[in-house]
Amino acid sequence: MTPQPQIFIWAIRYFCVFLIGDFTGRIGDPSGVSEVRKQLSREEVLKNAITYKEQIFKILSPKRTRIVFNSRWYERMKFQDIISLSSKYTVARMLERDDFSKRFRDNRPISILEFLYPLIQGYDSVVLGADVELGGTDQKFNLLVGRELQREYKQMPQVVLTMPLLEGTDGTNKMSKSLGNYIGINETPKDIFGKVMSVSDELMYRYYELLTDEDVEAVKKQHPKEAKLKLASLLVSHYHGEKSGQLARREFDSIFKEKNIPANVVVKKIIIQEESLPLMNLLDVGVEFLHTSNTKNELRRLIQQGAVKVNGQKVDSVNFALKAGDEYLIQVAKRSFVKVALSRKQ
Repeated sequence: MTPQPQIFIWAIRYFCVFLIGDFTGRIGDPSGVSEVRKQLSREEVLKNAITYKEQIFKILSPKRTRIVFNSRWYERMKFQDIISLSSKYTVARMLERDDFSKRFRDNRPISILEFLYPLIQGYDSVVLGADVELGGTDQKFNLLVGRELQREYKQMPQVVLTMPLLEGTDGTNKMSKSLGNYIGINETPKDIFGKVMSVSDELMYRYYELLTDEDVEAVKKQHPKEAKLKLASLLVSHYHGEKSGQLARREFDSIFKEKNIPANVVVKKIIIQEESLPLMNLLDVGVEFLHTSNTKNELRRLIQQGAVKVNGQKVDSVNFALKAGDEYLIQVAKRSFVKVALSRKQ
């Protein structure tokens, strides 16, 4: 999984600082992994950071939020400053972290660079003079390092608040774009609604717990299908407005309760370039042609789960091929339809 720039939220004097770790992202956060993390280039980190800036104000108030990049202070630090910072923490304390201690016991490498990561992240709290820091449970060790460094720099230690990690649509791994198991808050109402409807009942209740203010025990007394429809509507409404939530539900009902196919199904013409190949693998048709927000990995997973249909029939193999000269109606999960017309290069 490709590491992303770390994002943390601080509350300082009653306003929120949304910090994008464009500097720490170049190190690669080792939290929860069993091997040395790949480092990102500055260009990769900044490209990832743009997406966060586009999304945060769907959740946070622009008037009470300040966006900060930690390269602002780290790129001005000298090597002697890093040495001084390194003296504030011990190797023994670093090895208290579960992933480090496990790799040490298993004789797997831990780079000095990875030891620096918690220090650098913790020093962000010192620079910002943070009162409260919010992060995922996988960041608990790093957040507590921030408290210790604040003590070293004669500051009042911040309060640390952690939240459980949100599992992705596969119900196993944490939600991640690179794993293809994510629901993006910038996705279309139709895609958000459809992805929520594709999760298991067990995961649905987890989403209710972490993403809504609903009484989960009361929700469990409802029929699972109705509960899932309500959850999908709530999440679409939260990020796109109540009207969009209602429209997404009506469209879903129209397609799946009334067995209707949308009237405006996109028709995509594809020319097979290789003359010797009369067939084209469905995966190779790809997400660009299917007009969905799925990654190729997610499309593979949906095929394996029987959630992809061609001409009304479930696809039972990731090697399913489309034949040149024919037209196909493809349905992806419970949300996307496209007609694909294949022809061979003349």
